[in-house]
Amino acid sequence: VHPLWQSPLSIPGGTRQSPINIQWRDSIYDPVLKPLKISYDPTTCLHIWNNGYSFLVEFDDSTDRSIIVGGPLENQYRLKQFHFHWGAINEWGSEHTVDSKFYPAELHLVHWNAVVYPTFEEAVMEGNGLAVIGVFLKLGAHHEGLQTLVDALPAVKHK
Repeated sequence: VHPLWQSPLSIPGGTRQSPINIQWRDSIYDPVLKPLKISYDPTTCLHIWNNGYSFLVEFDDSTDRSIIVGGPLENQYRLKQFHFHWGAINEWGSEHTVDSKFYPAELHLVHWNAVVYPTFEEAVMEGNGLAVIGVFLKLGAHHEGLQTLVDALPAVKHK
């Protein structure tokens, strides 16, 4: 159980919701699974905002200019926003784990099924409405792309 949750029963959304412990030994290779194709247009980035406990980078999702398609997805999904999860210490901050191992941080790229649903708000309420790519982050060498984002954060002080 993730340190933020008191027990499996307190996990919001039940068993199909975060946090997820990815068990390496239970992973199964699927040879018919198509590659996930990611196509992002950086000009669709709208703004960075503070939601009171984190920050989000939001994108224009009115067209199919920043999308993912393929992999296990039946439709293409539009990028809505990305956000990070991090902790007060470097030993854990990720929302999810691999074999119960935490990572210092985790990036979530949130997409919605604009083929089936007319709005992001409607897609959020459905089982096939969202597709979130989670990326575990480790401490390491300087990353220029992330530094650009970090440099913009002081301008986002208040909710």
